[in-house]
Amino acid sequence: STMFLVGLSGGIASGKSTVVAVLRELGCAVVDADAVAREVVQPHSRAYGQILRYFGSEILLENGEINREALGNIIFSQPDKRRLLNSITHPEILKKMLKQILKYFVLGYRYVILDIPLLFETRGLTKFMKYTVLVYCDPSAQRARLMRRSGLDAAQAQARISSQLPLEEKRKWATHVIDNSGDRDSTRRQVLRLHARLEDSLDFLWARLAAGAVVAGLGGLVFLLLRHFIS
Repeated sequence: STMFLVGLSGGIASGKSTVVAVLRELGCAVVDADAVAREVVQPHSRAYGQILRYFGSEILLENGEINREALGNIIFSQPDKRRLLNSITHPEILKKMLKQILKYFVLGYRYVILDIPLLFETRGLTKFMKYTVLVYCDPSAQRARLMRRSGLDAAQAQARISSQLPLEEKRKWATHVIDNSGDRDSTRRQVLRLHARLEDSLDFLWARLAAGAVVAGLGGLVFLLLRHFIS
């Protein structure tokens, strides 16, 4: 098979959702890590039970779902709690993502986009990507968009931007950059060119994942992904 993986990331208010929307319009296979992360902690799931056991019922909303803001406040100030939460959720997230990737593999897609917000921060999963794509915009545009979108003043917006790895730093690690500093038409044209280039790419065989799935089974492949993810 010639299917390969493409990692997609960006920064707060850089316009990643706009790029993903265009890719979906083109019929591309997209695995959304954030959506998967929300799914694996739904009530009655394995991760939900473990989170409730270790963090208590005070992190629940009235409807029984996990209050992500309350949980986030806990792990933000307590690194040990953050590591505990990651140890619960990451295996479930990776297993679900892998299932989606294998589905697209069977369906014969040329490539699969993995939409991972912290792709360049974690770095572990980039080893499995043929290409990595950064949705970039210049700092002034990023700050203005965040202020407009979230109703923040300049200082508040800059504080949120500064809490992330700078886009200029991420740019050094990306194989492709979509510059979203301009208008939507400009961004769309760049995505169309990228898609055409990826569709024509025949130089990479997806041997590491496909062979692993056949020889070791799903469990072994998940272990391999986890080992690289946390390294």
